[in-house]
Amino acid sequence: MMVRLEDIEVALREKMPVSHLVLNGDGRHFELLMVSEAFAGLSRVRRHQAVYGALGDAMRDELVHALTMQTFTPEEWAQRG
Repeated sequence: MMVRLEDIEVALREKMPVSHLVLNGDGRHFELLMVSEAFAGLSRVRRHQAVYGALGDAMRDELVHALTMQTFTPEEWAQRG
């Protein structure tokens, strides 16, 4: 079973405050760029754990085979220009 990009985006937006989100993928392998205030004060590992937690069943049931992430707070994103 393949996961739709829209399903991942909805899951993330329902469970986390999202300022900016770019998602690409082929149904099993995905690339995510996400900006969220929820990442403030978190290490990269904790940020990724938060995203995995928001995706819930898709990650546990291995519907998402690979997920590459870039995670930023709004302040970090603004500094990138």
